[in-house]
Amino acid sequence: MGNEVADASVWQARAAAWELAALSLRYPDAELAEAAAGGEWDEAAGEILAALGLPAEVPAAAGEGGCDTAGPAGADALLRALRPEATRLFVGAPGPACSPYEGVWAAEADGVQPLLFVNPRSMEVERFMRSCGLGRPEGTNEPLDHVATECELLEHLALRAAGAPASEGAPDGADLPGGSPAAAYGRFLSGHAQAWMPAFAERLAAEARHPFYRAAAAYLGALLADWPSEA
Repeated sequence: MGNEVADASVWQARAAAWELAALSLRYPDAELAEAAAGGEWDEAAGEILAALGLPAEVPAAAGEGGCDTAGPAGADALLRALRPEATRLFVGAPGPACSPYEGVWAAEADGVQPLLFVNPRSMEVERFMRSCGLGRPEGTNEPLDHVATECELLEHLALRAAGAPASEGAPDGADLPGGSPAAAYGRFLSGHAQAWMPAFAERLAAEARHPFYRAAAAYLGALLADWPSEA
């Protein structure tokens, strides 16, 4: 019983870890800005990495001096700074400084022209997600190999491994890839996330002009070292 509780707590920490990563790498919203400006992002990142036994130095999300203005005004100012930076990094004109799509990174590695949606990696990710009972959220038209979407998949599988019940219509644990939530998590982590996110995190750290994205890159890089060897 003790080992089961310990295992569940580790999986819960992994779920929280990927939830924070996904929040950090989506287009910035008020929730992210408030957490980063108020110091909660720094606290959460530190607590999560410590819980997973990952000793890592993650720089302050709002920079060394923190926000110039406290409270809601500070969060609003941070949000106004983060949004154009996220656009420059992840969307860009004519192209992003750091593409957030696995398929683009795979195409770059293979020396071929990257295409969103219609590329082998993007389609693999979509098949994997569907086999886990997940699909493209209604009203969105974004490739499912976006870094934040992949983080959300790992969060979902970690929650299932921690004992969360399957949502209505989702496959039972034995019908997931590998035959269990933990196996599906390990398969996606090694076959997808760890195949491209370390390089993504390195480029993000190099290209980022705002301290928050350097912090997010360091956090993601540290998180990718967590391998569920006991799963």
